[in-house]
Amino acid sequence: MSEERNAIPMIITGICSILGTVACLWYYGYLHFAKPEDALLLNDFTMLKTVPGEDYKISLQPAAEVAQCMDGVLVLFDTQQKGLTGVLVNNKKQAVRCMGQETPQLEQ
Repeated sequence: MSEERNAIPMIITGICSILGTVACLWYYGYLHFAKPEDALLLNDFTMLKTVPGEDYKISLQPAAEVAQCMDGVLVLFDTQQKGLTGVLVNNKKQAVRCMGQETPQLEQ
């Protein structure tokens, strides 16, 4: 009995399985499709140097970002766009460190 099998249903099943798996991983956050705007700067930050005896003025309205120290590095969380986080860096792309916590060291 040499019956020919129709391969089209098996191919469609395989493609649907792959698409379903990718969709499930994306839905639960295990897969992220990077967009060009993900790499853009969120905001420009300026350090106000405090000099004893001089006054400086800042806005009473807080910024949309909240900072937290994680593993010795200052991490910013955006409160307006859920899930948007970033590491605060200077113009040389060096991470801003936190005081009072141990900074990560390279293992030798």
